[in-house]
Amino acid sequence: MADNNHKPALFSHEKIETSNFLMIVLTLIVVSFGALVEIVPLFFQHSTTQPVAGLKPYTALQLAGRDVYVREGCYGCHSQMIRPFRAETLRYGHYSMAGEFVYDHPFQWGSKRTGPDLQRVGGKYSDEWHRAHLNNPRDVVPESNMPAYPWLEAAKVDAAGLAPRMKALRTVGVPYTDAEIQASADDVKDKTELEAVIAYLQVLGTAVK
Repeated sequence: MADNNHKPALFSHEKIETSNFLMIVLTLIVVSFGALVEIVPLFFQHSTTQPVAGLKPYTALQLAGRDVYVREGCYGCHSQMIRPFRAETLRYGHYSMAGEFVYDHPFQWGSKRTGPDLQRVGGKYSDEWHRAHLNNPRDVVPESNMPAYPWLEAAKVDAAGLAPRMKALRTVGVPYTDAEIQASADDVKDKTELEAVIAYLQVLGTAVK
């Protein structure tokens, strides 16, 4: 005779599959555990926590340029992450390594490529090429759909904001010295945002030959 009073066990398939709340909670637990298993070991792996040989923190001017790069949303069309595939390395150069980004907070990885990857753009073009390209991309790349940034040439770098920025970065591991922080305002005195962005672009990927 059938038992009409039968109730499914607390974590039986029937109970889990008929309870939205229980399914969500258990799914979150499983995903969180999987993420921890994947991420935690990276904090103890030398290649992901130590800078590659030759990597230096951004200078005050380069850091100011990076802030403009982030502010203007350049990462929306340009990644800085070359994958370890032949098609990628033939076009852009050596694949990206985690040790190149230990001083980047946040790093500019990603997968969006309306424009080319910029991880190895440092030294590829002259400062004058970058100046013309940022003022009006069509002057040097006629088929480009990149917007122009003419205002960068008129805007001055925010010198006063650099010292606090560098101090904050030092708290998360970027080895800025007191002397570098104190000299930051003088280092960017009378510099434009255009010059700062160019300085930033010219150092990208240059630690790896």
